[in-house]
Amino acid sequence: MRIVVLFGSEMGTAEAVAECVAEELADHDISVYDMTDFAIEDIDSGVFHVIVCSTYGDGDLPTGAEPFFDALDASSPDLTGLRFAVFGLGDSVYGDTFNRGGEIAAQKLSERGAIQVGEHARHDASTEIKPRDMAREWARALPLAAVPEPAPV
Repeated sequence: MRIVVLFGSEMGTAEAVAECVAEELADHDISVYDMTDFAIEDIDSGVFHVIVCSTYGDGDLPTGAEPFFDALDASSPDLTGLRFAVFGLGDSVYGDTFNRGGEIAAQKLSERGAIQVGEHARHDASTEIKPRDMAREWARALPLAAVPEPAPV
């Protein structure tokens, strides 16, 4: 199975988490990209996408993810058939805006017809749990068997 891991980070934690997810799923054909380096035209509905996204400011997308989602909004591609999973990062001390970056990412993809699979992970920086450890456990639990393989071309 082909898997693309896209990360949107402000301080680098989402990038580190994306690398951990890729290590955990290394028995698949996997690629990791910063959202700033990934064009909307490169989204392939036949590829499973993992989104790792931090939260910045007042519950916003991180600076590294904004251009990607702005381009998604501008081009409004039909993402029917795309399956994706989300690992969000945030801090519960921020109350209502906790983990909004990952939630915004999931909402924007779903609005275009993509289907989220597995548990939406929400790491809390206010806990003792290290984001890399949570990411490894989460990646092992992803229901990849439920993701249909693309039809041969």
